[in-house]
Amino acid sequence: MQIDHAIAIFHQSINDYHLTDSVDTPAAVPFEAGSIEHLLYSKNWIDTVQWHLEDIIRDPSIDPVKALEIKRRIDQSNQQRTDMVEYIDSWLLQKYKNVKPQPDATLNTETPAWAVDRLSILELKIYHMAIEANRTEASDEHRRNCQAKLDILLTQRIDLSTAIKQLLDDIAAGKKYMKVYKQMKMYNDESLNPVLYQLKK
Repeated sequence: MQIDHAIAIFHQSINDYHLTDSVDTPAAVPFEAGSIEHLLYSKNWIDTVQWHLEDIIRDPSIDPVKALEIKRRIDQSNQQRTDMVEYIDSWLLQKYKNVKPQPDATLNTETPAWAVDRLSILELKIYHMAIEANRTEASDEHRRNCQAKLDILLTQRIDLSTAIKQLLDDIAAGKKYMKVYKQMKMYNDESLNPVLYQLKK
């Protein structure tokens, strides 16, 4: 997985979403199912839709019933996001399955896919901060402040991309190894969430 390629796919997803700019637009993934490109595009599409759902729910005049509907969509989106991270990690585990870790190989604090998750969100921040930095009806001060934030985000992109590349290179060389823990979320599980399982009594 090339990081520059991943970023380009994120850009494609973000730009495709904004052709309609609607949270109800279904994803039309232009890549073969099962490919890393398909997973990356799908991952970012979920993030992009959720970004805009988070905007909608913060409308102070939103109807409470509508707000609850949006909140439940966000909860569902978070589950899909976590699932997609695990799919990407599974793809990477398969890719590196024949790599034998060195005796002194170390474990990273997060899996590669969770780092890619952060990169996907970062690209959304960059996209929207660039809009604000160039919004003509905004004040000069607003645009200057947003440009300063955008500069930091662009630096963060370089740093995060470099770190992910180094992690993948280290895994490929056996200097680090992957260990994936499946999600342990409790609030969506009817047998673990007391609010849900008490309803069955």
